Amino acid sequence: MAAARWKLVSGAVAAITLLAATGCSNSSKDDNEILVYNAQHESLTKEWAEAFTKETGIKVTMRQGGDTDLGNQLVAEGKNSPADVFLTENSPAMALVENAGLFADVNADTLAQVPEQFRPSTGKWTGIAARSTVFVYNTGKLPADQLPHSLLDLQQPQWKGRWSAGVSGADFQAIVAGLLALKGEDVTKAWLKGMKENAIASQNNVTTMKGVNSGQFDGGVIYHYYWYRDQANTKENSNNTKLYYFKNQDPGAFVSISGGGVLKSSKKQENAQKFLAFIASEKGQAVLRDGDSMEYPVSATVAANPALPPLATLDAPKVDPSKLDAKKVTQLMTEAGLL
Repeated sequence: MAAARWKLVSGAVAAITLLAATGCSNSSKDDNEILVYNAQHESLTKEWAEAFTKETGIKVTMRQGGDTDLGNQLVAEGKNSPADVFLTENSPAMALVENAGLFADVNADTLAQVPEQFRPSTGKWTGIAARSTVFVYNTGKLPADQLPHSLLDLQQPQWKGRWSAGVSGADFQAIVAGLLALKGEDVTKAWLKGMKENAIASQNNVTTMKGVNSGQFDGGVIYHYYWYRDQANTKENSNNTKLYYFKNQDPGAFVSISGGGVLKSSKKQENAQKFLAFIASEKGQAVLRDGDSMEYPVSATVAANPALPPLATLDAPKVDPSKLDAKKVTQLMTEAGLL
């Protein structure tokens, strides 16, 4: 009887010991990985994550979604969010999360890797990549001497039915946010009213470019890298087109900043900050230069892909990315009948 009790007690102790060891093992494993809410292109972030894991041993798990959807999800989750890091394609979603008070301060060494014009003045997140607004046009339908001089020209009656944009997407709404920040509400309202009259809505940047290439539209407002990606491959969606850069600090030369930030609620602050620092570092930014994303690095020490015109030559307007107001843009576009 005593032997039976001893076996029972020994078995219980062994089970508790094994459970404790397993719990410690899982905790250690969990501590060595981070969860990224990722609205950047999955292939680009995968390159960053794999290079970071190879260097540090820290695993990166990604939850994919769009800028607006993930930004709103983080606001809804608040301090209970499981996310450690948030990455976006455009700045307005970053500003949304920042304004909700959900970001931790970015480490000073990380911010020092990114020039001031490519990050918010608040230091609550940082730029990780950049993309330029461009006007893609069909060279057979629109002579170069008839190109619009400004993005604002597209509200004029002569452009009725001749241009397109991916109206409902976060990319285009970031461009509108840039216009709002640069020119104010009255100018933006007037432009959106003219857009409602003149433009034909497309699903996104790619469908806009395809429509221009096929001759469905004379031109369209997109981000530069969609064209360069197609040009680097089959050219089937861009062969009949060229890009026009508005420059002159025009709203149509707006450069959208992809953002990265660490959630204040993260229980893995050190590893989350390490991941953000890696993306902003020379190694992380080299992924943009050497890969096929065709987006611009924001590091002062890493040049763009040689196929791209240097970012400094685009004469983009200066916009504090933390001031881009996604909610106001949605309101104004809805009032204009575009959403």
